[in-house]
Amino acid sequence: MKIINNISRNLVGIVFIFSGFVKGIDPLGSAYKFGDYFNAFGLEFLEPTAFSLAILLSSLEFIIGFSLIFSTKKNLTAWAVLLFMSFFTILTFILAIFNPVTDCGCFGDAIIMTNWQTFLKNIVLMVFTFILFINRNKYQTNWSNSKQWSIVSIPAIFIVLVSVYCYRHLPLIDFMPYTVGTYIPEKMAIPDDAPSAEYKTSLIYTKDGKNIEVDLNNLPDSTWQWVETKQELIQEGYVPPIHDFVIQSMTGDDITDIILNENKFTILLVAYNLKNTKLSDIIKINALAEYCDSSNNCNFICLTSSLQSEIDEFTQKTNAKYPFFNTDEITLKTMIRANPGLVILKRGWIIDKWNALDTPDLNGFIKNLINNPKYKTKSNENESENEDLNV
Repeated sequence: MKIINNISRNLVGIVFIFSGFVKGIDPLGSAYKFGDYFNAFGLEFLEPTAFSLAILLSSLEFIIGFSLIFSTKKNLTAWAVLLFMSFFTILTFILAIFNPVTDCGCFGDAIIMTNWQTFLKNIVLMVFTFILFINRNKYQTNWSNSKQWSIVSIPAIFIVLVSVYCYRHLPLIDFMPYTVGTYIPEKMAIPDDAPSAEYKTSLIYTKDGKNIEVDLNNLPDSTWQWVETKQELIQEGYVPPIHDFVIQSMTGDDITDIILNENKFTILLVAYNLKNTKLSDIIKINALAEYCDSSNNCNFICLTSSLQSEIDEFTQKTNAKYPFFNTDEITLKTMIRANPGLVILKRGWIIDKWNALDTPDLNGFIKNLINNPKYKTKSNENESENEDLNV
């Protein structure tokens, strides 16, 4: 029984530590997920609390995990785990039935699970949770009360500091498909042998006030009048890691291929919401934009999902001279966890990414990127070039 107790304590502890850590290094991603929940359940008024709740949730999970591993504050920890797992098991059951959000975000973006997979995972963890709760007084610890609180405070301080750092800069580990070194066209490609989505098609017909639903192989005679066609997804097909990267002008012209095949460096200023964009580093950003405007080595554009009126207001505030293009908000949030952030492309490769706070000065940008021999063009059609750029 002692072995089972220790397995339960360590297994649940490791899961909590991992879950708290992957959320903690991506606090904006966790905040976006809270926003999805609030919108799904009609709680939009809670959206201003999303970021604070994201920090709180990751910190609690991380602290609980360490408390389990080191057997500190065993009664308090056992109750916390039981309440935590009970709440989220019920929540994920509701999500699995009604599917208001497709991914619960329990492991951030490190591990994507369906709602049913998440619910089954929680059911398994609940078994171990009950074991450690029932036997909570059997776990031994040699730590004094003050030392136990000291041990708990260390992971608490650590995960909060990590979250703040990752918010001000970028996540320490990028689980998104737009990582540095990614060749975007490759991640957009669909393999020839990839499974296609399967749908069940049914048609609704009416006659003399009576409706019938039939499939394509059992169509009624011409005396019946068609009402509507319905399609039900039976099996999802292959979805490439990057499937929604589209750049459009404000008039609707698609320039995605132009950007991905551009032989120059292209700086993308990613600002999904210009109204809430931080302007503290706009001087450095404008300096890069001005250099690109006067150079043959670099392009500079802004990608946003904001309306034209918001773009006009932004340009007045910042004296921005660069062009603006439209990209889906979710795509922009996935590209970089910053508003604004900078993504550097060349021939479809992601060379580097920065939070606006870390915008390099112009001299550093020219030295480390523009004049870096690693990125010198040899031949537009040479496949080995792409390998050289995959850093």
